Parts: sequence; structure tokens; C-alpha cells
Amino acid sequence: MNAEGPKVIVVGGGLCGLSAAHTVLERGGRVILLDKNAFLGGNSTRATSGINGSATSSQRSLGVSDSPELFYDDTARSARDLLRPELVKVLTHNSGAAVEWLKNRFALDLSLVSRLGGHSAPRTHRGKERFPGMTITYALMEKMEAIIDERPDLAQIRYKAHVKTLLKNEKGEVTGVEYEDADGKKVQLQGPVVLATGGYAADFTSDSLLKKYRPDIYHLPTTNGDYSTGDGHKMILQIGGNAIDLEKVQVHPTGLVHPDEVDAKVLFLAAEALRGVGGLLLGNDGQRFCDELGHRDYVTGRMWDIKKGPYRLILNGPASKEIEWHCKHYMGRGLMKHFKSGAEVAKEMGIAPNALETTFTAYNEVMKTKKCPFGKKYFSNGPWQMNDEFYVAIVTPVLHYTMGGVEINGHCEVQAPSGTIAGLYAAGELAGGVHGANRLGGSSLLGCVVFGRVAGDAASKYLLNTLSSGQTPSSATHGLSVEIQPSGNGRVVVSWGGASGAPATAAPSKPAAATPKKEEPAAPALPYKEYTLEEVAKHNTEKDCWVVVDGQVLDVTKFFPDHPGGKKAILIYAGKDATEEFLMMHKLDVIPRYAPHTVIGKIKGSNPNPAGMVARAKI
Repeated sequence: MNAEGPKVIVVGGGLCGLSAAHTVLERGGRVILLDKNAFLGGNSTRATSGINGSATSSQRSLGVSDSPELFYDDTARSARDLLRPELVKVLTHNSGAAVEWLKNRFALDLSLVSRLGGHSAPRTHRGKERFPGMTITYALMEKMEAIIDERPDLAQIRYKAHVKTLLKNEKGEVTGVEYEDADGKKVQLQGPVVLATGGYAADFTSDSLLKKYRPDIYHLPTTNGDYSTGDGHKMILQIGGNAIDLEKVQVHPTGLVHPDEVDAKVLFLAAEALRGVGGLLLGNDGQRFCDELGHRDYVTGRMWDIKKGPYRLILNGPASKEIEWHCKHYMGRGLMKHFKSGAEVAKEMGIAPNALETTFTAYNEVMKTKKCPFGKKYFSNGPWQMNDEFYVAIVTPVLHYTMGGVEINGHCEVQAPSGTIAGLYAAGELAGGVHGANRLGGSSLLGCVVFGRVAGDAASKYLLNTLSSGQTPSSATHGLSVEIQPSGNGRVVVSWGGASGAPATAAPSKPAAATPKKEEPAAPALPYKEYTLEEVAKHNTEKDCWVVVDGQVLDVTKFFPDHPGGKKAILIYAGKDATEEFLMMHKLDVIPRYAPHTVIGKIKGSNPNPAGMVARAKI
């Protein structure tokens, strides 16, 4: 089968792009996935609260009553005067199916359900371990890699492929992309395009959309990776596509502040789920100042209005037990502290213990009467007592999400003043109008899955229609001839000739069986060079950084630019054993799969788990 046959081009390897790519394959198409980074995942792996879904099997098993109509109403209230009914209906009425797709196709645990701010029912799903964004996105990554291993003729991934130009024909239809590879070489690909390039909440570039449309918040720190620079927005604007609501940028109230880096430009996010399980927000006087489960712009606005920072997010014992994994992870990063009593918390804040006790007593009464001065309606994990244990973090408003983006319709087709731009689809944070003026927590991952699947489906149909009309997007570069024939069993068979003219045939609804792989003899595993922890501890700077994971010694100095979580996430553990924290975020096989070159040896006397070991080519 010709691996260069017609295919859908997906740009962006986060959850949205992966959802689109998997959907193309499910529809019987071919796909090529491009990402400008060295790894897939993007901001999707940073999502910490979960994915929304209404009327799901997880909700039913927990006795939660919810419906797409109720979810629609909640989203519409959050969107305020920027409600776009068509897009909100696509998001909310496909939410349950999106969650079930993840559970069934990728064997994901999404059994825990919580209520986030602005939701009338618990509907934000997550599993028992790791951050949900990372867990979900990795599952789709691993599945895609398995498909590529078995059928490289159906799917490809190209890393460090920075797409900068959309290709068009004389009719104004998008026919492909031009990207720049790691060596600076320009490469063109032909086919319908799904852009899933994310937002612009870290766009501090020379042509910054953030600075142009929101100069008033340009100075704030961000939770986004430095790749969130609005690439897709700029490409679509260059070819005349519409943009909407670009001034609508969400500022999240709870970016986590490291005590030693109070002026850091990139912050880790405190999951909204921490407040969902009962966490409180306190000013520097130890008093509450808002409904902790209010909309994000409301909570942020209260912070800016009362000016009583530093603000603290505090969880009592029962709340922290419910979301223990998050607390341990934040503790490991130095972003959260554990206190054995309310008196210790008060001392840390520099206030009298009775000031904090008064706040707890008042809140316990509010939980009983449901008469909160800030209008809070939903409560959990009380009462609050001074002799309890507490987890506390300093938080601050932070740039988080861009609701504005390019204009799409309910099929993810990109719009221009003259109408739909044929052959071009946008989804995820790139697509504007889905969340209106304010996004609900848990709807980012949902938007990635729902609209990624819609875009993948629409692009697949477009490619099939193009092939059936004899107009193959790839014909200009690959000399392909296309023939659509009935297969005799109700399916459509797409045939095309390669450069040599030899035909190749595929039935989109069921790919042919994979050709068995020839097993190559495994390279002999040679001994690891051994080090002591004292030797590792000497390599603790940005220019010379070693870490230990499961007994293996990694030199990650040259890995910083490629690490999806940024260099700061590694430098915290420079010269140290990072095993516990590593396993909170990753599986052991991540090392041999994605960073085998970093392994230089092992700790003397250790026995690394075989699942994470790298076969040594040399000592």
C-alpha cells in the first residue's frame, strides 16, 4: 500500500489533535500528525481537574442526576452575552459520548466525579491517579504510536515540524500546509487540514495577539507552555479567515506561587478540583472573600477588588484525603505545605490563631444553614476544626485560557467573510466562540475531545468527497489517480495509483491486516556505569543536571529544551532522586521510549525495574 496516499493533515499533538487523528483512522482514512515540539501532549497534559460529561455511566453509578440540557444551561450562563447556541450544543450534547469514548476505546479510568465552579451537578471526571489531562492524553498518544508501529501506511507523526503556512488553490480552498523541519528545511504536504494548535496565553512574541488584544493583562504570569503563541490563529488570519472574541482571555485565580520564585513568569496551576472537594480561599487576614466555586472571572475579580494578598488555598484533612495525589504532587514541587494544626497555619500567615478559628466557625455555620454571604451553594468535607491537619498553598491570578479564536461552525469548518474555507478545520482552544466570555472548569479537555472528533470526522468526509470527484489533494505532488468503486458488500473502496502507476486499494471501514513484522535480534544489554548518590548530587545546576529515577542516573542537561513540562520541572530535582515525583506523572517506560539518550548509568547497588531500563550500547 502506498504510504504517500491521500491523507488528512492534523497540526497540533495535544488531546484535540490526537482525538482528530484517531477519528480519521476510525473513519477509514489516513492521517499525518505534525507538532512543532519534540513531544506530543502540549497544554493538554497540564490539565489538572478533569473532563466534563453529562449523563455518563460514571455519574449513573454514583447516583448523580445530570443531563445535556442542564449542562447546556450552565455553559450558557458562563458564556453570558457571547452565547453561540450551535457550538454550545455540540459541546454539551456530545459530552457524555466523549467521556464514554475515552473510557471504552482507551481503557481509561474516569470513575471519580466532582463539581467545579459554575456547575449545577457533579460532572467533572477524573481517575484515581495522575493528573487527568496527562493520563488521558498519554493514553491517546500510546494508542497512536501502537497503530503507527503496526500500520505506518495509515498514520505518521512528525516532530519538530513547525507549520507556518496554509497552502491554497485558485479557488481559495486549503490544499495543504508548508512546515519547517528541525533543520530549517521547508516541506509541503497536500491534503485537508485540521488545525489544533492551541491558544495564545503565552504569546509574548513580537507579533503577540495577547499584547494586541489584552495589553492590560499582558504582564501576568501564565500556566501555558511557551509553544502557546497563537500559530493557528495567525495562519488563518493571513488567508482571510475570521477571528472572534480575541479579547476574551481567561485569568485563572489559582496559579501556584513557589515561595522562592514569587516573580516567575510560568506557574503551575492549582486544580479547581481542590476547591471542588471543599478547599477554601483566604486573604492575608485569614478571612474568606468569595464563593470558592464561583466562575473563574468572578473569583479573580474579587481578588483584584479586595487587594488582600498573598492569597492562600487551604484544604482540611477530609478534603486533602479526597484529592491526596494532587496534594502530594504539589508538595513535591515545593508549591504546597502541610501543617499539623490550624495554629501552625495561623503562625505561617502571621495572624492570631483565633482569627483563623473565627473563620472556621463561621464557615461551619454556613455549611449548616446554606446561607453564605457570598452566595455559595455547594459544600463538602466539613466541619473545619483547628486541631485538624491542613494543606496550604499561596495562589495568584494567572493567564490560563483564551476563549477567543477563529470562527467555526458546528462542523469545525473555518469561516471567512465570504463563507466556509473549504478543506480547513479548526478545533480545541484555537476555535473561538465555544465558551463565550468565560470557560467552565473541565470543559477544556472536553472541547478538545468533542471538537477534535467533529473536525476529524468532517475532514475525513471532505477527503472522501474529494477523492470521489477525482480531485485528489495529493495528485500535484504524488501523481495519484483515484477511482471510487463499490466493494460488493455495501462499502466504498478507494483506489489510487502511486508514482509508478501501480494501484493500491484500501477499504476505509476496515483496514487490511497488518504484515507481520520481522523480529530483529535484540542488542545485548551491557552493564550500566555505577554512581553513588553523592556523585549525582554534584551535578545540580542548569548547565550540569543529573537526576535519579528508579535507580537509573539521567543526565538531562541537554534535554531541557525538549521536556514538555519545561526545564523548571526538572531543575527542582537537580542532583536528587526524583523517583517518587516522576512516578506521579509518568510510567517507567517513558524513559526508554522518549529519552533513552539521557541514561548514563545507575546508582550503585540498585536494581532498576526492567520496564524502565534502557539497553546499553556502551558503558
